[in-house]
Amino acid sequence: QVRLVESGGGLVQPGGSLRLSCATSTSIFNFHAMNWYRQAPGKERELVAGITHGGSTTYEDSVKGRFTISRDNAKNTVYLEMKGLKPEDTAVYYCNAVDGDYDRYDYWGQGTQVTVSS
Repeated sequence: QVRLVESGGGLVQPGGSLRLSCATSTSIFNFHAMNWYRQAPGKERELVAGITHGGSTTYEDSVKGRFTISRDNAKNTVYLEMKGLKPEDTAVYYCNAVDGDYDRYDYWGQGTQVTVSS
């Protein structure tokens, strides 16, 4: 079974920084893409950032210039570096791995809470 384990969440003040980590039980190159999603109370889950097998990255508009997704292939780990955090960034952040060539299948981590507040 594929396992994704997030870490690095916590409570920070506005303008602060956090780095989230997603450790995988297998090579990240086994997946078509690795993504970070987030879900705030009462809101829909949204894609925050993603990185494809080939290394292309995408970002949700509100986090462009503040968040950076990266990977350490040797450690089978994907990171989300978050700077200039805003209260609106408060959410549970989930690591996601996309598998399948014809039929898509998504693996999910348990989530890590990020709270941005004074």
